[in-house]
Amino acid sequence: MARGEHTPACSRQWRDRAAAERWTTWRTTQAIHACCGVSLLKAHRLARGWTVREAVEELLDLCEREQLGRPKVSEDLLNVWENGRGRPRPETIDLLARLYRANAVRLGLAEDYTDDEDGAERLVLVAPTEPGTGTTGTVSYPATGPRGAYGGASPEEGLDEMERRALFHQVLAGAGLTLGGRFLAAVEKTRQDMDRTLATGTVTEDQMDRLEETVLRYRRDYLRTPPLPMLCQLVLEFADVRNLAAQRQPAAIQRRLSRVTALLAVLSADALMKLGDTRQARAWYATARTAADDTSDPRLRALVRAQEAMLPYYYGSLDETVRLAAEARALARNLPCSATALAAAAEARALARQGNREAAETAMREAQRIFSQTDPSGQDHIAFAFTEQRLLFYLSGTLTYLGESRRAAAVQQQALASYPPDAASIDPALIRLDQAICLVHDDAIVDACQLAAHALQDLPAEHRTPIVLTRARDLVLAVPPARRDLKAVRQFREAFALDTAGR
Repeated sequence: MARGEHTPACSRQWRDRAAAERWTTWRTTQAIHACCGVSLLKAHRLARGWTVREAVEELLDLCEREQLGRPKVSEDLLNVWENGRGRPRPETIDLLARLYRANAVRLGLAEDYTDDEDGAERLVLVAPTEPGTGTTGTVSYPATGPRGAYGGASPEEGLDEMERRALFHQVLAGAGLTLGGRFLAAVEKTRQDMDRTLATGTVTEDQMDRLEETVLRYRRDYLRTPPLPMLCQLVLEFADVRNLAAQRQPAAIQRRLSRVTALLAVLSADALMKLGDTRQARAWYATARTAADDTSDPRLRALVRAQEAMLPYYYGSLDETVRLAAEARALARNLPCSATALAAAAEARALARQGNREAAETAMREAQRIFSQTDPSGQDHIAFAFTEQRLLFYLSGTLTYLGESRRAAAVQQQALASYPPDAASIDPALIRLDQAICLVHDDAIVDACQLAAHALQDLPAEHRTPIVLTRARDLVLAVPPARRDLKAVRQFREAFALDTAGR
């Protein structure tokens, strides 16, 4: 079950209700998709009550029965497709459509660009805040055409956006909502809307100036605002930008609009990464790439890739981090700028973690060289600016994994001194976790656990997100297996519920 999805009990309740009220399978699929925070493809399977294995067996039986040949499918592949980490081949999409008696659009594997003038109804689901509680209901209303009073969107699209805005405002107002399926579905829908409009001029220069000032403010606020409320603000702004981009603009305006879109998307992706939702973070980075590529600005294109390299570093493949960092430097033609300095630093840290000492030292020197050639004026305290503080942050990680505890300690002391004592940011905590890992390397395991525990306890709860806990797990994994039963290690794991199984 991916992060943000409801438990199987929720989809079971929808199936029970569907059976009692004689719903169609498609209506049940829509309900599960809207409520449970799962993809449409997965919702089709859940609507039938199939496990992944059963779905694969059903597909194999179908292909054998109808002599369609043996499909290239497995339980692992189906999981990948359902969670948005990959896409099936066109011939496999056709087989899945046969299996679920649907088409590619209803599987969530294609877009529908029809005008919907045939009077089709759209189903709106009123779902409980948490699965299995509260009441549920449905409202249907006719689709009256592709245009209306919602800035070029259809009435149902306008209402959908209003519902999403209300949800984000509820979170900002402290309504007690959590990072659940309904919230994540709203975030995903906002990104998908922008993806569609990127592919299609009414914005003035003054509007663009105000938008760019707003994005600059968000970049400042991002460094001190917890990721969840920040994400809500960003997605609300993103929806406004999407409305402006509903029609293709003159080239100069379009480039500026695409730049704003790329920056908002990267900020959103980074917030989702901090919150531990890797699937949506990956999708938002893809949106950022699309928008950045639309600007033809090599530095912006490089910045998006360099920022994206953080995601596989914390949650995926170090090889992918190195690849994205190298791609970023190539796109910017190694010009001295924040993007290339960040890319070199990110590459050095990943190479160090892979144990490639010589390459890591080379990349680290390159990051320092590029940084020395950049103009730092006006770049402090803003997201994506590669300041000396950020350089020290990456050097800390690189030297930690090179096992250079003495060099790392000097860098870490300098880095921590650059933050105010009351800094509301996860970076000082991550640096202190680097210090703790260095202590493990020096065989001071008890001291390491105590330092790490203080780092996490000192961090405000709203900043103690999955990305921080991921680094805390890395500390436990740095302890030799034979010594992980030490009392200090056990207490640290139990205090912060750190499950290291499978890592």
